[in-house]
Amino acid sequence: MTSAGSVPISPAGLWDPSQSGPRLSVVIPFYNEEQCAAGVLGELREALAPLAVDYEVLAVDDGSRDRTAEILAAAASADPRIRVLRAQRNRGQAAALWWGLRSARAPIVATLDGDGQNDATEIPALLARLAGGADMVVGIRAARSDSALRRAMSRLANAVRGRLLRDHVRDSGCALKVLRREVVESFIPIRTLYSFMPAMAVAAGFRVEQQVVRHRPRAGGASSYGLRQMWWRPLLDLIGMWWFTRRRFPAPEAKPRPED
Repeated sequence: MTSAGSVPISPAGLWDPSQSGPRLSVVIPFYNEEQCAAGVLGELREALAPLAVDYEVLAVDDGSRDRTAEILAAAASADPRIRVLRAQRNRGQAAALWWGLRSARAPIVATLDGDGQNDATEIPALLARLAGGADMVVGIRAARSDSALRRAMSRLANAVRGRLLRDHVRDSGCALKVLRREVVESFIPIRTLYSFMPAMAVAAGFRVEQQVVRHRPRAGGASSYGLRQMWWRPLLDLIGMWWFTRRRFPAPEAKPRPED
């Protein structure tokens, strides 16, 4: 159910000009990203400008203890397309992502990290694959700007997950994703949501494709991922997801599609 490579189709086919409200929602979780937040939002604004489409940005502050909340509030005051959702305490990236996804109003949703490692200029190319018939497009970090240990753990986790869950996704943990709004209904609120979104979508009968994307070093701050977040928690959730994907029936919104 997956494929890779570029599709020469304009994302303009995704927008219905007869409908009101935002056509695209961009969900970005932030946690202690005072050095990155303004740059991420500024780059996103420049990246989406050529699309000439109404959009909203859901900046989810996951209980940051630095100036992130202040920076996001200032950005929202200057740009009404930015909506800030602020948690009173840190609940984790998955919880922040879940909140943003469930709050999105547009029929098309994009996600990316708030640390600046994702390149927002990649979003139009991913949207073009939705216009070509995909329900969800997952980024593949071809040249990851992470430590050797983190890259090795990610490769192992992707290999094990892909074999057990049969989603055929090479880099499920890449935060840069685009999807149709109905795919959100196939997700369940687990603490490793990022890693299992493609598997849940595939199990629900949606068409998931992949696209190689750029990956950059962090613009500032420090990663909050450790051994527990990258190995033990995903391993426990993998067991539950293995059962879930075999018991899940296709979603009513999913259209029958031939195998790729």
